[in-house]
Amino acid sequence: MLNPDSTILVTGGAGFIGSAVVRHIINQTQASVINLDKLTYAGNLNSIPIEVSQSERYIFEQVDICDREGLERVFQQYKPDAVMHLAAESHVDRSIDGPAEFMHTNIIGTYTLLEAARAYWNQLPASAKQSFRFHHVSTDEVYGDLPHPDENSQAANHLFTETTAYAPSSPYSASKASSDHLVRAWHRTYGLPTLITNCSNNYGPYHFPEKLIPHVILNALAGKPLPIYGTGDQIRDWLYVEDHARALYKVITAGKVGETYNIGGHNEKRNIEVVQEICKILDELKPIGRGALHAPAGDYKSPLQSYADLITHVTDRPGHDRRYAIDSRKMQIELGWTPAETFETGLRKTVQWYLDNEQWWRNVLSGRYKLKRLGAI
Repeated sequence: MLNPDSTILVTGGAGFIGSAVVRHIINQTQASVINLDKLTYAGNLNSIPIEVSQSERYIFEQVDICDREGLERVFQQYKPDAVMHLAAESHVDRSIDGPAEFMHTNIIGTYTLLEAARAYWNQLPASAKQSFRFHHVSTDEVYGDLPHPDENSQAANHLFTETTAYAPSSPYSASKASSDHLVRAWHRTYGLPTLITNCSNNYGPYHFPEKLIPHVILNALAGKPLPIYGTGDQIRDWLYVEDHARALYKVITAGKVGETYNIGGHNEKRNIEVVQEICKILDELKPIGRGALHAPAGDYKSPLQSYADLITHVTDRPGHDRRYAIDSRKMQIELGWTPAETFETGLRKTVQWYLDNEQWWRNVLSGRYKLKRLGAI
């Protein structure tokens, strides 16, 4: 078990979930953080507030997880007590457009990190070797999809558990499934003390706007179409990112070596319901006002009366899973974790955060990403 003042190496700590983990550790614990991030398009150091980045318990290193020499330097220089591995290419649509980067980062990068961690772990004194942990953070998408209630009246009884067989559908989920298998193999073959978590869909502050919820919020504020894949009946279990960060820290500090833990928000929602709820919250918090926002070209009501008037249905992406839902009872029973936010409270906090932090997302949109839809072939 880790000491309260341990040093934790967090890979991908400038990303969405990784930055939430960094903020949680610095703000809510006594541990120190080495934030290791390559700073790809979705990595953003502005997601690390100044009160965190200026903490004496925080250090940033711009290193690629595929760079073995760079990783070895970091391990030897900072001597971490644990690794929380969140660095990954993570967007399904991007993996459809260009799978190579996902194979390189998520598979080769995880392999390279495992080998650097194993070499470091092997030279530790016995007591430090005993307490060291390697925590691999993964996704529920490795399990494929579940029966949908529109097609199966017993669908609600089917949830992803830690023993559900893997059946990835996209290049992204296949690459994450591969990395999960590598981590388990390094534990079984070499004895590296690993843990794995698989989470449901995250949302919350500092989310890169290619993902559904921030994409819809920002498109709505810009008066742009709100694209819904197919009919929007795809179901996801939504997990507030700060609840997830709290769960991940619980696993790295109290989880059992060799175990897998599923982390879910207990909030199954259809995508169309999510978008409609965002529009409802925006109508309340930032009402359009009659004629204040003009409809884009196309089949829309003009002038717009509600952000929901911007909803448009587009061709579904290839291989789109119908339903994800997590059974996270193991986290509750063994580690005492449950999500604090309902979907309603978490979504309202998220929308309010984007309204209050316009400079953050405008800086993101000033780069290469321009709220374009990806994943169509």
